[in-house]
Amino acid sequence: MTQQEWIERDFYADLGVPSTASAEDIKRAYRKLARQLHPDANPHDQAAGERFKAVSEAHTVLSDPASRAEYDRTRQLYRSGAFRRAGTRSGAGGGGPAGGMGGFDLSDLFGSGGSAFTSGEAGFGDLFGDLFRRSSTHTTTFRPRRGSDVEAQTRLPLRQAVTGVVLPLQVSGPTVCTSCHGSGARPGTQPRRCPACGGAGTLTHNQGGFGFSESCDDCRGTGVIVDSPCPDCQGTGVGHRTRTINVRIPPGVTDGQRIRLPAHGEPGLRGAPSGDLYVTVEVDPDPVFGRDGDDLTVTVPVGFAELALGTTISVPTLDGRVSVKIPAGTPSGRTFRLQGRGVPHHGRPPGDLRVTVQIAVPSRLDQRAIDALRSYEKAQKATGFDPRTTWPGRR
Repeated sequence: MTQQEWIERDFYADLGVPSTASAEDIKRAYRKLARQLHPDANPHDQAAGERFKAVSEAHTVLSDPASRAEYDRTRQLYRSGAFRRAGTRSGAGGGGPAGGMGGFDLSDLFGSGGSAFTSGEAGFGDLFGDLFRRSSTHTTTFRPRRGSDVEAQTRLPLRQAVTGVVLPLQVSGPTVCTSCHGSGARPGTQPRRCPACGGAGTLTHNQGGFGFSESCDDCRGTGVIVDSPCPDCQGTGVGHRTRTINVRIPPGVTDGQRIRLPAHGEPGLRGAPSGDLYVTVEVDPDPVFGRDGDDLTVTVPVGFAELALGTTISVPTLDGRVSVKIPAGTPSGRTFRLQGRGVPHHGRPPGDLRVTVQIAVPSRLDQRAIDALRSYEKAQKATGFDPRTTWPGRR
């Protein structure tokens, strides 16, 4: 890409986002377009291949905060007319065309004509030199590049989320080509070093006092020549398949927590490292247990006589049942704490199990039960007991 093409190129339009787009918006737009235009999905569509390359170049520039800031600054200067003023030669009568871009000639700006700048404009050379050198070594999609991270989701019942589990997770997407193992060359052959750039992937040119680098056209910036491309991946080194990954869910995972699996994302291009896989865990409610931080909660229904007279009840836990003694006169709603019976963790003590007893009132009674309760009511009044004695709403 030439310097003029770089300045006139609208990378935001390539991705279909406004210039105010956030980094996440840029990433999301790139992923959507990359899936639509990837050569694997359009093996015989040359236009889609060129569009894929343009989208990847735009993402490379805009995804890096430093290069994006320089690109925005460059575009702002270009639109403001600073280039036209800087490109006007002394004594040229107000700026006749000195080469493309409406009267702007980069040789005037960066070459011996640098005297056209005032002292306040002396930083242009460094700005564009860094920008062009960075772009020329990174804007091709065929250079080695780390794979993108992949997002996935899985649902777990509460008990598995608390105790931990190993789950098989199916992930569909790009992966290292199994035929060429990522080299892009037909099996039995190897890529050779590009003779034009010596394997660097870039060619350096000097224009007056300004030096800049451009991607090598012979090797498309890869530094190697693939004489016989792999027929399965068309020389990209990347294939597409569905794979099963065993995901280890640690004990105590919470709803919405993300688990990172290094190097299980999209494969890198040309042998570069793979991205990471991030699995978001969604935890389904449990019909018995609730959760409060590291503590588990359970509500046990009991009868009035059990609370009044005292009893021993059987309570479920994650690894079986335990007995809990209920003292006589226990009020409904009281909570008992069983230490160490909650959410387990590595490196710190587990949480507790909080058992709350709640009176269960029968919806229907037979005559014997009714007669017994009437007798109890009379006996209760005889003792002077009033359940609302201490109730703030009594008065």
